[in-house]
Amino acid sequence: MIRFDGRQGPADAAPASAYPDPVIPNWYRDAKLGIFVHWGLYSVPAWADVLDRRAVTAENAYARHQYAEWYANTVRIEGSPTRERHERIYGLGHSYEDFADEWHPADGAVAGIVDLARRAGAGYIVPTSKHHDGFCLWDSSTTPFTAARRGPGRDLLAEFRDAAAASGLRLGLYYSGALDWHVSDFPPLTSNEELFALRRNDSSFASFAAAQLRELIAGYSPAILWNDIEWPDAGKHEGPDSLPQLLHEHLAAVPDGLINDRWGSPVNGVLTREYDDITAVQEEVFESTRGLGLSFGYNADESSEHSLDGAGVIRLLADVVSKNGNLLLNVGPRADGSVPELQVAALEQLGAWMERHGDAIRGTRPWFHAAVRTPPENVRFTLSENALNVLLLDPAAGPVTLSPEVSAAVREIAIAPGNEPVRLIPEGDPGLDAVAVIRLPLRAADPQDPRQGAHR
Repeated sequence: MIRFDGRQGPADAAPASAYPDPVIPNWYRDAKLGIFVHWGLYSVPAWADVLDRRAVTAENAYARHQYAEWYANTVRIEGSPTRERHERIYGLGHSYEDFADEWHPADGAVAGIVDLARRAGAGYIVPTSKHHDGFCLWDSSTTPFTAARRGPGRDLLAEFRDAAAASGLRLGLYYSGALDWHVSDFPPLTSNEELFALRRNDSSFASFAAAQLRELIAGYSPAILWNDIEWPDAGKHEGPDSLPQLLHEHLAAVPDGLINDRWGSPVNGVLTREYDDITAVQEEVFESTRGLGLSFGYNADESSEHSLDGAGVIRLLADVVSKNGNLLLNVGPRADGSVPELQVAALEQLGAWMERHGDAIRGTRPWFHAAVRTPPENVRFTLSENALNVLLLDPAAGPVTLSPEVSAAVREIAIAPGNEPVRLIPEGDPGLDAVAVIRLPLRAADPQDPRQGAHR
């Protein structure tokens, strides 16, 4: 997957000194789990190609895009499976924009999505405010192509804002900064190179994007601005509508607010890693994000063979958190707002595990000892204020004996019985605990909170 933290935009753009310091706030570091919500017009056709992903190549990856939320682009690619299916089901005269009048979310759908995130143990929720198709889920003054003025007939973001507040969750907002196919006149994207070449970078579009971002900041006070695919280059120069100015305005409105790394600017907030396996403990905080299945938006053709089950999600969370990450796990609701049963089951199992073991996840920090920077197989570590938490990713396999090097490192910081290599015996019911947790009390010699460490 593409990484954005190395991209900086035009050479004469505003320098890093023009931007606010993108501090990673402690509330975010403590939360560990967020729920992404991809829900929009693409939830109506609800389809992307899932057939034999091994046959996907660089040449056909966009025509066979696995993300259902990319439907508006994929359907325009001549010969793509999406286009062939669209014409067969909806007819030649049916445009993607027609879905705007055919999308009718059920009453109470947003509250149900937010409550599922709460029950899963999440600390924050990040719905898509506008994806690359340009359809706004709020009542924007910049365009009539919105949920308030088309099929849904209401401000869906306001419902997310209110439901999140009632559930005690922080609200983040996803925003597509430099791609808006509804107000652009480019051919469909067919490669990663075109992803950055075929997009608007002009001053008019930069002002349009700035106006939308200001509406989001003023109306919804997002704790996270989760931008995607960079920002229009004309908006990266200093000035009243510049990206640095917008980010200063965000922090003025939300002093402990957070940004991510996908702005194409010389500063980065939290680093995002999409469908990416991180192998070692990272110095900088990162956010691992993926769908429960192959897609972020709902794909009606996905089944259990494409999706993480509850045990897989729990192992993923333990792995990511141990390596200095947060997990932003996506749900893709159906058009009516109901969450597919496979996704509900996985999140409910995660929530049940978090009820028992959340204190080994929330509020913890990674263990930066050299002996465990690349963790032992099926063993992960987190640090609480008073304990070294050992997380066994495969408790059904029975006791685990740590290597002498790792055992010595454990005894440097925690109290472990005996003098031989540390032997870890899973406790509890493996049927309930996809990841077993063993808490070793920390030695009292160091009065400093052991969780202090790298935050960037």
